[in-house]
Amino acid sequence: MLAERDLSQFTGTEHWYRHPLVKHFVYTDGIKFLAEQAQAYWLIDAIASYQPALRKNSRLQEFQLWELKLNGKGGCTLTCQEDSDKPNVVEQKIGSTDFPFDIKLYVEGDGEHLTCLLSSEH
Repeated sequence: MLAERDLSQFTGTEHWYRHPLVKHFVYTDGIKFLAEQAQAYWLIDAIASYQPALRKNSRLQEFQLWELKLNGKGGCTLTCQEDSDKPNVVEQKIGSTDFPFDIKLYVEGDGEHLTCLLSSEH
């Protein structure tokens, strides 16, 4: 089973993977590993699905903080913030998940692409 410490090996990336439905959204080796090991491509899909709308907000074009928090009842909440001290711009309750732990992910923009990465890759 995937543990948080398994993700610390990722401090950069050699490859960028394009999301099949959101052409300007890519993710790193670490995110790919996370999705494969935790069977959580749904998490990448969820984050990617918000990007067309979020990309219209100039404050979210360069940086987004995404958090997945387990609720102890088999579900979780996925949120997005402009920064850690800002209110949520996205809050999605997910009724059922087997994701193993709470996690913070980042989405960073370079003007052309938005890249999803682990906190250790940030």
